[in-house]
Amino acid sequence: MGSGRWSTDVYSAAASYRAATGTSAFAYSDSGARKAHPALDPLGVAARESRDSDEHPHSTPIAVLFDVTGSMGTVPRTLQTKLPQLLGLLTRKGYATDPHIMFGAVGDATCDRVPLQVGQFESDNRMDDDLARIVLEGGGGGQRTESYELAMYFMARHTSLDSVAKRGRRGYLFLIGDEMPYGQVKPKEVKRFIGDDLREPIGVEQMIAELQRTFDVYFIVPTAAGWGGDAQILAHWKRLLGQQVIELDDLDAVCETIALTVGLGEDAIDLDAGLADLVDVGSAAGASVGRALAPIGSGRGVVVRSSVDTGSAGSGNERL
Repeated sequence: MGSGRWSTDVYSAAASYRAATGTSAFAYSDSGARKAHPALDPLGVAARESRDSDEHPHSTPIAVLFDVTGSMGTVPRTLQTKLPQLLGLLTRKGYATDPHIMFGAVGDATCDRVPLQVGQFESDNRMDDDLARIVLEGGGGGQRTESYELAMYFMARHTSLDSVAKRGRRGYLFLIGDEMPYGQVKPKEVKRFIGDDLREPIGVEQMIAELQRTFDVYFIVPTAAGWGGDAQILAHWKRLLGQQVIELDDLDAVCETIALTVGLGEDAIDLDAGLADLVDVGSAAGASVGRALAPIGSGRGVVVRSSVDTGSAGSGNERL
């Protein structure tokens, strides 16, 4: 829901306890879990909510959903270790007002046991708890497709954002992966994993157009991952999202990339200022982040955005 405040001291204490006891940060998955944790199971969920509060009156929803199949399974572990840095850039550097962060995971609904996991929007250390509950499936179908479109469906129809309802400000959705979506949202998969009765399939282009009414959608491709350098996959995503496809050559730089993309989108920084901030916080990711974001953010404080009025991806530069 987005109440409470992040504490790096609490995070560090939990990390120290795990180190002392030999406990994994992903104990639920590493213990052999074969189904979604109840807190992340999307089945029957009416909506994941990002709500304003007295603590956070101008919430900025930021959702990060990553592929957990194959070589992409290291992404959540990287995110978990760099959470303080991500939160520090967003808050202490003023990139976003009252950020609410959601974590989730994507697999393959045609063959995986846990093809969709979706946490809650949080502003405190519960976001770390959600990361710890994710099942790192490691499977995938091997056909260069994962069920990103199923995740898009959930995010479009099962989220409720005060930023949109009260201020006409879309949230941010980052999908992180190295494969393509399936061409349609399939009614049988929606019924099985989310619980909705969908009367007919929805084409992925139509799904993205609907999703872009409430989120600015980015796809981050770690180019060193299994299919990350595949020209067909890159071309497919660029056709769907235009400039909002981010090619990242260092997977360890994913938190910094997300933070600077939000900072650019919120008009809080230009790219040069953001890269200087990375130096200031001791990050060595500046070179990779600079290469990744140069096509969308060099020298200005706003990224190119997809229009919500035309129903097509990759055009226009307006926020709601």
